[in-house]
Amino acid sequence: MLKKVAAIIVLFAAVSAVQARVIEIRKGADVNPTIAFAGVSGDQVLGTEVRNFLEVCGWFDLVPSGKSGDYELKISAGVMKLFHGENHLKSWRIGNQSDKRQLAKTVVDTIIEYVFEQLKVRGFCHSRIAFCAETGKGVRNIFVCDIDGRNVERITNYRTLNVEPNWSPDGKSVFFSKYNFSGIDVVQSTLRIPRKVRIISSFRGINTGAAVSPDGGELAVILSPDHQVDLYVLGLFRKEKRRMTRGIAVEASPCWSPDGSHIAFVSDRRGNPRIFIMPAKGGDAKIIPVVAGGADAVTPAWNSDGKIAYATRLRGTNNYVLAVYDFKSGENKVVTKGGGSWESPGWAADNRQVVCKRTVNGKSELWIVDTKTGRERMLLRTGNRLYDPSWSPCVKR
Repeated sequence: MLKKVAAIIVLFAAVSAVQARVIEIRKGADVNPTIAFAGVSGDQVLGTEVRNFLEVCGWFDLVPSGKSGDYELKISAGVMKLFHGENHLKSWRIGNQSDKRQLAKTVVDTIIEYVFEQLKVRGFCHSRIAFCAETGKGVRNIFVCDIDGRNVERITNYRTLNVEPNWSPDGKSVFFSKYNFSGIDVVQSTLRIPRKVRIISSFRGINTGAAVSPDGGELAVILSPDHQVDLYVLGLFRKEKRRMTRGIAVEASPCWSPDGSHIAFVSDRRGNPRIFIMPAKGGDAKIIPVVAGGADAVTPAWNSDGKIAYATRLRGTNNYVLAVYDFKSGENKVVTKGGGSWESPGWAADNRQVVCKRTVNGKSELWIVDTKTGRERMLLRTGNRLYDPSWSPCVKR
């Protein structure tokens, strides 16, 4: 479907050499460029969907109807045109695709990829979010949804706990921990129907926290074959098992550095849980600092811009907030403002937005936090408790 939709949008008209380069909007780091969009002439459904994805993508601020913005998007007679002020930047032809939602994703992705060309983010609106939801007493299953919280799709249908979904690098499958009578296994399920499901790790004891390396060849996982809970690395295409930690401390929540050279994980070896990093081939583990006032640090997520998002409980409180540590600058800051408890962050491919679980009055929902603008928006609220969100890589259209 994605390839069919992508084929609909083709280059319509060449523009001058001056216009071909995107005009840079020089604003503060916490401000988005604005965009005006009045809808689609003769196609209200497509217009509604395009506006929806312009609103939720996080890359633009929509201006009220009748107002001007940094950019203006016009769509009519099967042609979409992008303007910057009075300058016509570019035109694309769009077809009469019956799936207006998929077409709207492609329209907005095309605008993002053109305006923010230097960031090289492709297919952002087509990315999806995996999570687990409580579907019965003591039962959780894995689901995925679109970046606006719609198009929810159930991936598993078990009568057990299925938690901690993590994406494969190609975005075509999810890995998760499945509880059973004898222990916990790591399982992989494809998204495409009919789904193909296979057990990846089923050593004696627990098999949890599975995270696939960026090259797709290895799996960081928490195992307890000798009743000690430690970090291991397994080969996905060859029989290999490296023990990364050893001792009475409990490890959890591994994640890979963008280049696959290091692994971050949580350990209580110094008392309260904290985040450590170590070479992926083995070596000494180094602790990373926690934000001022933080009592601990859990559930790390590492983005390709050299930042780790994590949850921390501030001293004197019972709630968690989200913080981001920047390896390059050394900056460590809290990025959530709203009440409740914020946990389990997962980066989007744009390196600025994170999806997380937010619990308020005992009810857990999925929220998205923009670490650039500080904005928070609810992604999904249901009658069930929601957990462990994970944002997919951007898929090729």
